[in-house]
Amino acid sequence: MDYLQQYIDAYMERLGGELTADNMSVLTGEQHALLSFMIVHDEVMDGGFIQLIQNGYGGYIFDNPFAKAMRLFGMKDFSKLLYKVKTFYDLHKEALEQERSDEEFMAMYEQYEVFDEWDDLYITDEEEWCDIMSEYVRNNEDSFILK
Repeated sequence: MDYLQQYIDAYMERLGGELTADNMSVLTGEQHALLSFMIVHDEVMDGGFIQLIQNGYGGYIFDNPFAKAMRLFGMKDFSKLLYKVKTFYDLHKEALEQERSDEEFMAMYEQYEVFDEWDDLYITDEEEWCDIMSEYVRNNEDSFILK
């Protein structure tokens, strides 16, 4: 993960520390795919897909061709998982993205138990997917280096 984090740190520095609609064009599609991968990793490992969505990344992850990119990068099972989560996200987007108090946020884990299975699937294969991503980036380094 340290290898991939080097790229993310460089991307975030170039983005001024925050990804916004105004600076999205700074990164290429491949760079966005890597950034998305790391966002999913960090958020899901910390608090699951519910946390990812509540922290405002739902649209960035699920309304872009990220799942397709993961399939093309060699992570077919991860791509399938993302499509499952996206389908549910699309159906319940408004409710899932609603601003909530800490207590209401914690209650979401009981209200949307379907995410438990998806979080567990991610955590089970996380190490393998990180290895695949690292290998893909190494083999296609020119696509990920900032120019």
